[in-house]
Amino acid sequence: MRITFLDEAKLELDEAIEFYNDESDGLGSVFLQEVLNAIERIANFPNAWHPLSKNTRRCQTRRFPYGLIYTQLNDTILIISVSNLHRKPNHWDDRKK
Repeated sequence: MRITFLDEAKLELDEAIEFYNDESDGLGSVFLQEVLNAIERIANFPNAWHPLSKNTRRCQTRRFPYGLIYTQLNDTILIISVSNLHRKPNHWDDRKK
């Protein structure tokens, strides 16, 4: 299974890592590892996570208030958003494919 990110999702990930590193040295790396763990869960069980619409699902990180919004396109998982779950719901909705 191939994993790709929309540019907006990459930016969200980078901003979140920077935010957590500003909060505590090394916390951004811990956050990144949580995201990588979520990606691994998605790759192993792409249909197991909470459906948000007909074509999108959300897999939450375990330690941080973030969810990975994604869609499956054949053998590719497209990460649409690395979403802070305390933000406005569906801020990513216009990104859906």
